[in-house]
Amino acid sequence: MRVIFIKDLKKQGKKGEIKEVKDGFANNFLIKNGYAVQETPTSVNILAKDKKIEATMIEQETASALKLKEQLEKEIFVFIVKTGKEDKVFGSISSKLIHEELIEKGYKIDKKKIVLKEAIDTLGIHNVIIELYKNIKATIKIQLVSRWENEWKNNAS
Repeated sequence: MRVIFIKDLKKQGKKGEIKEVKDGFANNFLIKNGYAVQETPTSVNILAKDKKIEATMIEQETASALKLKEQLEKEIFVFIVKTGKEDKVFGSISSKLIHEELIEKGYKIDKKKIVLKEAIDTLGIHNVIIELYKNIKATIKIQLVSRWENEWKNNAS
């Protein structure tokens, strides 16, 4: 019997895949448990429509991710930090703080998408990668500014 998988099933088939399987396995397990449907002209048409819809969604999500990447890479996210002797930063900037800053600026990005390879604990500009979508990554600039330096610049203006 030929079946169309409607869910991924480990070592058997992936969603949208058409496979030849034994009748008993198809009826008693795959179809019964909602992993597959029997291949018919109607089910093949439904599969084709689903694939078109999925391709359109992927195209739209890719376009919006590229637009978001462009917006993010134009900005510099400034963090004012406390420093000690020789401009040693107290603590570090975490993905949680970066996430909060992104939310504050109006970007809805999952905290888990922020990739920190090392702690951000020195003054200056640091690059941070954000995984926006499949193979689309934005590199944002995080700038750490000493609280004293910031106050000095504001007083000089």
